[in-house]
Amino acid sequence: MIAELLERSSRRAQVADVVLKTDETTSLSFEAGRLKSSAHAQERGVNLRVVAGGKMGFSGSTGDDPSAIVEAAFASAKVGETVRIDLPSPAPLPSVVTHYPRAAAASIGDLTQLGQFILGRLSRDGSQVNVSVERSLGSVRVANSAGVDASYDVTTVSVSAELTRVRGDDVLIVSDYRAAADLISPAELESMVQGMIQRVEWAEKATDAPSGNLPVCFTPSGSSVLLTPLKLALQGKSVIQGVSPLAEKKGRPMFDSGFTLTDDPLLDGRSGSRPVDDEGVPCRRLPLIEQGKICGFIYDLETAGRASVSPTGHARRSTFGKPQAAYSNLVIDPGALEFHELVAQIRDGLLVDELLGVGQGNVIGGAFSHPVALAYRIVNGEVVGRVKDVAVAGVVYELLKRVAGLGKEVKWIGSVGVPAMVIEGVSVTGR
Repeated sequence: MIAELLERSSRRAQVADVVLKTDETTSLSFEAGRLKSSAHAQERGVNLRVVAGGKMGFSGSTGDDPSAIVEAAFASAKVGETVRIDLPSPAPLPSVVTHYPRAAAASIGDLTQLGQFILGRLSRDGSQVNVSVERSLGSVRVANSAGVDASYDVTTVSVSAELTRVRGDDVLIVSDYRAAADLISPAELESMVQGMIQRVEWAEKATDAPSGNLPVCFTPSGSSVLLTPLKLALQGKSVIQGVSPLAEKKGRPMFDSGFTLTDDPLLDGRSGSRPVDDEGVPCRRLPLIEQGKICGFIYDLETAGRASVSPTGHARRSTFGKPQAAYSNLVIDPGALEFHELVAQIRDGLLVDELLGVGQGNVIGGAFSHPVALAYRIVNGEVVGRVKDVAVAGVVYELLKRVAGLGKEVKWIGSVGVPAMVIEGVSVTGR
């Protein structure tokens, strides 16, 4: 189908590119100590983009009618935006492992064992444990009218768990998530379980919350409040629109010298890895912030054309949408401290694991004020109990100038790899 779509489109368009994706997903759900449900789904979708008369159009379909797909794309172009799209030429692709035969061949029984392992380790009186296991296998093929024709296979296995404990009007919810291209290893599952058990044990005792401008240790889960504004501000689209606070800061030190953020699609076995993006641009490791200095922004072909820069290989596209720049694997470089050493340096402060309302409001501006969903007080270097009815606030771009410590262990939550980090001067207030 791809060859026919390009052949038909190239007769009338200056630019044409297409991506074909397949996916086969098996999902298992566990509840009350047993397998509750299983499901199997298959998807196949094609997305065509054309530039005709200088205007961009696109169409998508899960069907097999090339003529209808082409005509829909050209109809879209008649009312589309005027764009400059410089298609990539054929080039060697980097090597990265995105498909594992063991994961692809895993049976329902193999996947069930993953869920039952977590259930067996987390189940306890007075608590409800829900677990989900999902295995996807698929393929991506991207081609264009400049001669690119590249493809790769993908496997992904994800495991999520949630433990809920209710005591009177007190509800404790602890959750975790892992995803990789191969089956999750027993060691990784055990690490996930131990982390959840530790958070439950810390929550056995309730304590008063501190207040003031205090040191806060953000766990990898809690650090989303720090990463979310950066992810928006480092988008080339935000730079073009003039809304990124980092737009004019490239090459300048903006954050603590110990803070480095990289987008790396070439990590074997990680769920966001790929050798080529959805517009046929070979992928590469891209430093975004290096030792506190702003190094780069992510661009797809459209935003690169608007900004007169080179694309960075970050385009993703769904069946029915136009390509958009999106991250692959975001990684914060680890530090040198064990977790207990991070906590030990805090005389009075918080350990924040989850906040409510992250991603709402003017996120790109960096200012936040969120109540905690799960947090603990630290006194004299020890976690002394769970705190409730407290909120944390600050401006991310200022807080990241005050990184007091980074953990040496990077925890992967989906396609984001983050160590625990201690930030000085976070506003902590009771509610």
